[in-house]
Amino acid sequence: MNSADQHDRPQDRHIGDLIRDARNLSASEVEQVLRYQRERGVRFGEAAVALGLASPEDVLNALAQQFHYPLATAARRDASPELVTLTQPFSVQAEAVRAVRSQVTMRWNKPDAQRQALAVISPASGDGKTYFAANLAVSLAQLGGRTLLVDADLRSPRQHEVFGVSNSAGLSTLLSGRAEHQVIQPVEGVAGLFVLPCGPIPPNPLELIERPAFGLLVRELASKFDHVVIDTAAAALGADACVVAARCGAALVLTRKHENKVVALQDLVASLAGSTVQFVGAVVNEFTS
Repeated sequence: MNSADQHDRPQDRHIGDLIRDARNLSASEVEQVLRYQRERGVRFGEAAVALGLASPEDVLNALAQQFHYPLATAARRDASPELVTLTQPFSVQAEAVRAVRSQVTMRWNKPDAQRQALAVISPASGDGKTYFAANLAVSLAQLGGRTLLVDADLRSPRQHEVFGVSNSAGLSTLLSGRAEHQVIQPVEGVAGLFVLPCGPIPPNPLELIERPAFGLLVRELASKFDHVVIDTAAAALGADACVVAARCGAALVLTRKHENKVVALQDLVASLAGSTVQFVGAVVNEFTS
């Protein structure tokens, strides 16, 4: 790569250049921004916004290009409002997910250990597993590498809705031996993130999860991706979550403030006693409707 090519890379360009090109600013408008910047001692982006020559979104887009940080388009924000780590990267919710990510990565998939998938489990429906698993997967992908989100909730799957991908085939068709084409789908706008949706809801969800094929699939996926996050059905609906956690080898427990009873959480943890599942932590969802 020659020096000219390097200079053309977004991360090597000044934010002013990126904003100028995005807004098609004239030379006189750029000079106006620079003069405002010098007089008030602010950044180029702040000056451009103050003068009405750029929007805050223009500044965020330029920063995202410089730092290789995926930022959702307006269309993605409208289609996937639950993906706060992508659509609202500087929100309190996104910061909370990133804080959990930091704690999880310190405990999960240590360099000297065999790579494992991570099951997100909780006692009841409505605890926020789908929301949390989706945003955790996005935040892991933002670190670089390849991340896969698997929807193993074969009772009431929603990840295909969250990410806007097809659910005509997925985990259920793989486990039943009916998958005729590639079922792992890349997520548009997030480099390195892939989703394996549930597929058609089967009449025998627990039996599919208990088959040896699921354990083999999980191990294969864990060997091919840097991170594999698996969404699960609520423990109150059956033993699915515990079986998935056992096949993954690692689990993160989610509970909802003022909603879950302590005994339900204790029962969920106790149901995995004696297994080799590593609990990497517990998350309290403080959202109240």
